[in-house]
Amino acid sequence: MSDWTDAIIGERMAVDGEFSDRVAASRFSNAEWDLIMTATDLEIERADDPEAARIVADTDDVAAIIPELEAIRAQTASMAGQPGGDTRDSGGGLVDSIKRALGVGSDESESEPVDQEALAAAEELAAAYAEALQAHLEDTGSFERARAAYRDR
Repeated sequence: MSDWTDAIIGERMAVDGEFSDRVAASRFSNAEWDLIMTATDLEIERADDPEAARIVADTDDVAAIIPELEAIRAQTASMAGQPGGDTRDSGGGLVDSIKRALGVGSDESESEPVDQEALAAAEELAAAYAEALQAHLEDTGSFERARAAYRDR
């Protein structure tokens, strides 16, 4: 099934580039942000109403990946040769972290507590991304195409 955001891939790439400064100023690295966005679904609320339709970030699945952000930090530190970055005993590298975060080959009994501050920051940044995408689509006249693709999915 094709995602509605496929219809606006060029616009998403432009927003990603514009949003990179916001990510750099956040508490998250680019790799962490990528994982957050992998767990975030973009939706259009009230898609049937051209005046009220808004892009929103559904972050319901983000809590599941928050514990993996520390593994990404450790992996990044290890690759940079920084102290404390040894991940040999932490269950693998970045790919393993992403797999665990997405529930591929993981054991549910190993769930870790969720850092509520990190979760709130991730949700806030994802919401800001949705707003930036909405504004960009409106500025370029592409929102109607996105709205139609969302409704037709």
